Amino acid sequence: MTQLIRAGEVTLGCRIWGNGPTTIVFIHGNLASKDWIELAAPFFPTDLRVIGLDWRGCGDSDRPPPGPDFANYSMEVHASDMLAGLDTLGIGFCHLATHSTGGVIATHMLVRQPSRFGKVLALDPVSPRGLAFDEAGLEAFKMMRASRAVTRSVMATAATSLFIPGSLAQGSMPEFRDGLSQTATFFERIVDQTFTVAEGIWLGTPHHLTEEQRSGRLAARMRDIPHEHLVLWGEQDGWIPAADVKAMATTMPNCRLVTIPGIGHSMNLENPALYAGYVGAFFGGLVR
Repeated sequence: MTQLIRAGEVTLGCRIWGNGPTTIVFIHGNLASKDWIELAAPFFPTDLRVIGLDWRGCGDSDRPPPGPDFANYSMEVHASDMLAGLDTLGIGFCHLATHSTGGVIATHMLVRQPSRFGKVLALDPVSPRGLAFDEAGLEAFKMMRASRAVTRSVMATAATSLFIPGSLAQGSMPEFRDGLSQTATFFERIVDQTFTVAEGIWLGTPHHLTEEQRSGRLAARMRDIPHEHLVLWGEQDGWIPAADVKAMATTMPNCRLVTIPGIGHSMNLENPALYAGYVGAFFGGLVR
């Protein structure tokens, strides 16, 4: 069940799965929400309490009007919201599970309050390098915002293993593989959910990810991040460059990279039981 929590100047949507002694906070990706681990949650170990928080502008959170250059939707602002949400929930220490752009938000959290966090499971993360979008990339977000069909087609490329490969060709309508009725229903729901997110998400996120790459400030901190990381990268991921996740594994002092065959950008949707297995193996049995 969703609850609303105060996080500084905004209210964030929050869902909690389980009531075990080990707390994991899930930071979702762009155009998404806390709901993206809903299919995996039934498979989580019973000794975990997994908390999903919506970014501002997403899910059940507030949607402030965007400021100049979307400054109130920066990665640093999202990190501040998450930290304030943890304060409200009374969470002094936890572990992190991230997906996509949630990875770079989590890195800002680690840099600012390193002692507050333990291990990090990063699923197809935007790395501390950021991610650059050119004019064509920004135009694609505008086209998505104007058309559900375009959005559905683009989101299908973030979960490639769910679809018949030939149907993912440009100009085609993505078609689900057989036997995925529950997942297909969920996928259509999260496609609809994208059209409820704020303008500061649609246009602000690519703007700020590009700025993250241009500045290089967070990337320069990678050697200083001691937290144990397990990076899961789908071999079919066309969104996150392999070079970026390899740089995390070679630059961060306690980071492993595992490449998952047959999976795209979103194992939490494409194979939720497998994703939950990694969650359990990485976090299960911890004493705090």
